[in-house]
This record gives sequence, C-alpha cells and structure tokens, in this order.
Amino acid sequence: MKHVSLLIPDGEPTLSCIILAYEILSAANEYYKTQKGKEPVFKVELVGGMQKDRLRKGPFSVQPEKHFKEISRTDLVIVPAVHSDFDDLLKMNRELIGWVKDEYMAGAEIASLCTGAFLLASTGLLQGKQCSTHWESANAFRQLFPSVDLTTDKLITDSNGIYTTGGAISSMNLVLYLIEKHYDRETAIFIAKRFQIDINRSSQSPFTIFTGQKDHEDNEIRKAQLFMENNVGEKILVSELADKFAIGRRHFDRRFIKATGNTPAEYLQRIKVEAAKKTSRRRGRRSARSCMTPATPT
Repeated sequence: MKHVSLLIPDGEPTLSCIILAYEILSAANEYYKTQKGKEPVFKVELVGGMQKDRLRKGPFSVQPEKHFKEISRTDLVIVPAVHSDFDDLLKMNRELIGWVKDEYMAGAEIASLCTGAFLLASTGLLQGKQCSTHWESANAFRQLFPSVDLTTDKLITDSNGIYTTGGAISSMNLVLYLIEKHYDRETAIFIAKRFQIDINRSSQSPFTIFTGQKDHEDNEIRKAQLFMENNVGEKILVSELADKFAIGRRHFDRRFIKATGNTPAEYLQRIKVEAAKKTSRRRGRRSARSCMTPATPT
C-alpha cells in the first residue's frame, strides 16, 4: 500500500476539502477491495503540525492522526485548501513546508487542492512550473510567487509528480485524477458517478468571475482599464488607447503588463469573455423563468 499524508496545516484549513478528499479516497479503497477483489492502494492518514483539533466553524473540527515528524516515509502528500491570511499562513507552517519539500526530494508526489497551492509554492518546488489555484486568489498568488506560471484556466496541472488544481469542490477532480493514475480508469469512473463529479472537466473558466487586476499603484493604467471595461462593446485599438492617455505605445504595454500581469490585448479579450458570460447567464435566467411560468389555459 502507498501511504498518503492528508495534511491539516496550522491556520484555517478548509474542512470540507479535507473530509471530501478522505471520503473519496476511502471509497476508492472500498470499491477496489469489494468489487475488484484487490488490495486497497492507499493508506490515508491525517497529518498535522500539532496534535490538537483544528476548529473551522461552530461544532466542526478535525483531528490529526499523526504529527508530520512521526512520518518516516510517505508516497503522496495532499495539501488542502486554506483560508488564512497567506503571509501569516506561510509563517505558521514553516516547518511543515520544509517537510513537504523534503518528502518530494525523497520521492513522494505532492498534490495541492485549491489554495493549498500557496503552501506548495512556498516550498520553491513550483519555480518555473505551471500551477493552478482558485481563480479568486490568483492576484494574491501572483504577487507572492511571480516566478510560478499560474494558469487558472487549467483545472489540473501535472509536472514531475507535482499536481495542482483549481478551486472549491472542483479540486476533487484532482483526487479523481490521482485515483485513475494509481488505481485505474474504471475505479475513477465509479467514484465519479458515486460522488457525482464531472470527470471530464478540464477548466474552471466557466466559474471564473473576472473583476480586473486593479490592485496596483499605476493610476493611468487603472484609468485605461476602466475605459476598456466601460466600452467593452466598442472596437478599441491599443495604439489609440495609449494615445488617449498620452503614453508611448511600447511604454504603455510595459506599464500595463507590470500593473496587471496581462498585455492590453489580453486584458481586452478577458473583459470581452466576461461580458459574454454575463450575457449568457442573463439569458439562462430568463429562459429558466419562462420555463417556470404556468402555461395560459386555452
């Protein structure tokens, strides 16, 4: 059996993320044993930095089974989503982060779910690699880890035994991905059906709400962003936009990329996609309302 360390970091780990991952992996073991007559693949243990409950909300808590220093060898480390201030989170988990890196160097695979990517990236293992996380945390991630290739459009990334995934419940697609890799396709499909997870999803784009990257100090670029957003239905040439704000074209491009992480053309495309999604959602709501309207008797 392969040992899985399902982490409970200090701070505010997302209990639903931990519990769902545990239940899905346990269900895969059960199916593999009872339906296929094979020995379970994974032994899953909850591993934390302190031997105490991790409270989340109200009466709900989760208890680590072992301290990470008690784990002599593990094959797969799963880092759950977290909801703490990310700077504080990294400070609180400095030793645990070092342990994760050491385990990878010793041959373990590492998988981060949702915002668990912040902990994974702090190991330095994602330098120059692609990574996904929850779209809502993308700007904060880019500021902390500019050398990581963040690709939130991708639901799952897989690079040399390091896996990352998009946010919230969709992170369970990565758990299915790991089941398919370490068990088989049949088991993954069965678990997907039991938990009603779309196994074929490959992007979190349909759920992304693009609010614009305006957390910067360049006022002229912010004005240019607002102009684009307020005139999304018009044809906008980047050269004319640079002239409008009295900035040379090449200098405008450099300042725009520095402030937002996108070229002006990429930014225009993103706000057009978001506008189209909003229009589609409005049409969907109108269609749903019309379906619920009782037919007029004839």
